[in-house]
Amino acid sequence: MLSPVVVGVDGSAESLAATEWAAREAERRGRDLRLFHAWNWHPRHGEGARAEAAQRSLARRALSRAEERARGACPGLSMEEEQAEGPATAALLKAAGRAGLLVLGSRGLSGFTGFLVGSVALATVARASCPVVLVRADEEAADEHLPAADGGTSTETGYRDVVLGVDVAVPCDEVIEFAFEEARMRHARLRAVHAWQQPSVLGLGPGEIALVDDPWRAEEWQGFLSAVLQVWREKYPEVEVVETVVREKPSTALVRASSGGSLLVVGRGPAESLAGPCTGPVTHAAIHHVGCPVAVVPHE
Repeated sequence: MLSPVVVGVDGSAESLAATEWAAREAERRGRDLRLFHAWNWHPRHGEGARAEAAQRSLARRALSRAEERARGACPGLSMEEEQAEGPATAALLKAAGRAGLLVLGSRGLSGFTGFLVGSVALATVARASCPVVLVRADEEAADEHLPAADGGTSTETGYRDVVLGVDVAVPCDEVIEFAFEEARMRHARLRAVHAWQQPSVLGLGPGEIALVDDPWRAEEWQGFLSAVLQVWREKYPEVEVVETVVREKPSTALVRASSGGSLLVVGRGPAESLAGPCTGPVTHAAIHHVGCPVAVVPHE
């Protein structure tokens, strides 16, 4: 049985936008959509049954609104619902273990691009065993598509670029394959971005000072990126690939490249900091400052 696309539902505007995005993604993948709601209640003495009934009523209402939103976007999509009791992060991580993709909503920052990511979403992204996509509350179907001929929004035009962040020093097959597959499903162009920075003079050893002004460094990085992507170009000949190599901070480069994209794909390694699970500085910056949906793909 194919793993479903799972979306976290809590009745908020951001979770409804995530539900609609997840419905379209499930339709693209030919998968079922699972609407998932987690509730954690702490009734006072003597109010256990009443509190539980209230929680279940709220859950039912949130799931019904989400189902209505998903049906409106994709009427023929196969859907199921699931409720779980317990801390939201733990429940979502368990759901992720049975999912092909987990989709969560996140509020946009007023007056800025990017996300206001809550602790539950951050903890889930940092530890989920499957890819997680964060979707802003104001995300609409037309946002994935190129403008119409008159400059207006449309869902009938082609898809905007899928943007992939690539570290050519440690390329990750899981992340690259996910991005190529997303581009293939959308018949979209894939923009692969690698950002590099000149080494600090303080960090160079004797005889290496000339590397700071090496005029061939950009061309070398371009060659590395092309070599990393060659096997994937051959595997996905139908996907048009644009390679972008820039001398810039990786987080800045990804924010810039994603400004006209339909989806940004970044990786997340298994390392944990002393404070617990983390996403890494580039991925952390991307999910807070990129305007389009962001897919965080775990890798070894």
